[in-house]
Formats: sequence, C-alpha cells, structure tokens
Amino acid sequence: MTFSDDDLDLTPDATPGSVVSAEPDENGLYEHFRFTADAGQQLLRVDKFLTERMQKSSRNRIQQAAEAGCILVNGKAVKSNYRVKPLDVIQIVMDRPRYELEIIPEDIPLDIVYEDEALLVVNKPPGLVVHPGHGNYHGTLVNALAWHFRDNPNYDVNDPRMGLVHRIDKDTSGLLVVAKTPDAKTSLGKQFFNKTTKREYNAVVWGVPDPAKGTITGNIDRDLRDRLRMAVFPDGERGKHAVTHYEVLENLGPVSVVRCVLETGRTHQIRVHMRHIGHPLLNDARYGGDEILRGERTASYRKFVANCFDTCPRQALHARTLGFVHPVTGQEMFFTSEVPADMTAMIERWRRYAAGKQS
Repeated sequence: MTFSDDDLDLTPDATPGSVVSAEPDENGLYEHFRFTADAGQQLLRVDKFLTERMQKSSRNRIQQAAEAGCILVNGKAVKSNYRVKPLDVIQIVMDRPRYELEIIPEDIPLDIVYEDEALLVVNKPPGLVVHPGHGNYHGTLVNALAWHFRDNPNYDVNDPRMGLVHRIDKDTSGLLVVAKTPDAKTSLGKQFFNKTTKREYNAVVWGVPDPAKGTITGNIDRDLRDRLRMAVFPDGERGKHAVTHYEVLENLGPVSVVRCVLETGRTHQIRVHMRHIGHPLLNDARYGGDEILRGERTASYRKFVANCFDTCPRQALHARTLGFVHPVTGQEMFFTSEVPADMTAMIERWRRYAAGKQS
C-alpha cells in the first residue's frame, strides 16, 4: 500500500480552509492540506476526523500517513489515535510539493555513486530539477528515479515513506541520498534533522571573505520584497535558525574558492548566507552574483567575466561531500563528488587571471 497525492484529493464539498503550500517548512516538509477544528469540536480520533473530510482517502490510507509522520496537529506529528480537540490545526505534509500530474518514468541518465538494498546515492548534474512542480513536470530527478526503479515492486515514487531524503537547487550540482525503504528514510531523515550528517560544498564567490575561516549565523526566511529569494533576519525576529561554516580554499584576487559546511539545511542557505556577508556566489542571478562585484572596470575585464559566466552558466555551487550512518549496517559512509567540468573550467580561468596579475 502506498500513500500518494491522489489518495488525498479533496472533493468539492470538503471542509473549507484546506490549503496547498509551495513553500517547505524548516524540516523541508510541504503542507498539502490544513483543517482547523471548530470551537465546538467533540473529541474524535484524527484518522476518523480526516476520513470524514477527505472522501477519496480511506481510513487505512490516513493511518499510513500518520505512521509516516505526515499528519501534524498544532505543528507536531501525531499517531492516528490522537483525539482532535476544539480549534486544533491539522495539517497533512509531505517531503515534496504536491504532484499535479502523474509521475511518468523517464529514461534520464543517472550518475549513481552507490546503491544497495536500502539506499542510493546519486550525483546530480547542474540544471536538473529535483521534484516535479512549478512548471517542471517532466525531466526531473524524480522522473529519472521512477525509471530506475520501474522494475522494483517495492519502490513507489509517490510513497512519501521513501525517496529523496534531502534536496539541492536545480542549478546546484552534487550528491543526494535516496531511501529505498521506509525504515531507511526514517533513519536518514533523523540524521539530517539531528544535524549528524556531513555535508560540504565548494563554491566560487565574489571577493575574499575576511576572516578566511568563519561561521555565518542568521535566521533565514522569505525575502519580504521578493518571494523568490530568501533573506537573513535578526535572531528572534522571523525565520529559522541557520548556521554555515566556511573556509577560503583559494584566493584568486577578485574571487575566491570556498568550502562551506552546513550545520543546518535551509532553503538557499549557502547562497543567501554568502550574500549576507558581502560575497555572493558567482553567476547567482537571484542573489546578485551575475554582476561584476570585484575587479577592474576595463572592457577586457568585463569580457573576461562574461566568458567565465558563459563557461559556468549557473551559480557556482557544488555539493561535494556527503556523509551519514548506513540505516541498516550502522557503518559510517562518506562520499565525494569531484567538482564538475563547468565550475572547474571557470576556476581555471580565474587561476590564469590571478597568475597573470602576480607576474
């Protein structure tokens, strides 16, 4: 049995107030539905409460959703025997946006770094969207996984109890782990939540951070002026706590190569944190890195930078390392992905530029 969006479709006479959110919460979960109990609500099991309001969902499906941690009451996961009280806010959440169309398996090449019965580690190329949605309903990593697992009767791409455990942006390259069983996803999910995983990124940023090694701490939330961007807010004002550790690996004059280690995993965390300290990622259009922020004002320099942007036509960010404890064997696993060709070629251009300035 699986738990999918189709099982949770509301009928026209469903209780008003249900919502679908395109924004993940601090745990990377997307709200698919929300109900608020009436002030006169009698005590009632949450599985029965939801079954009465969602005609296409059987009580068994609702109970599976609860077991998968997909039913929240007042922000906390509950089991199916929880009794709904007056004014309780009941949410159904998943680890991905709502799929508006059936997931079609597509023969998209996958760079599989490791695979066993419990999990798969994949090296995502830049430009590949992770989840369908927001106009990208085909050609995603989820479509590729559906094809890869098409002959595996135990894997359902629509089942929230398995699949991608975390995500990276479309134009960020690098390592992702996929759980092939519910138990594996539960174990890996707890490791990400408890911040015991090891995640390191390589980035190219404008300027050279000073000090060369440090920690960026700042709550992250949606930018009040641009909902497509994230922004840093003072602690306690709004947003979710976020911590990024960085270290300059290579000083290349107007730019530098840095290593970023995530302590938390917020949306666009590295991109917005580096911009916050005045060092946006190169060619990151959303955060101003596609402008010339350091260096000369000559026409030849502008042409040089334009060529660098053409060489790496995306934000210069790569999820290079990923470490976690195997959910079955208990063995510590650590994977490394080499920086891809577009970033490597751009870095080499800047090395030659820096060497020419020093000679």
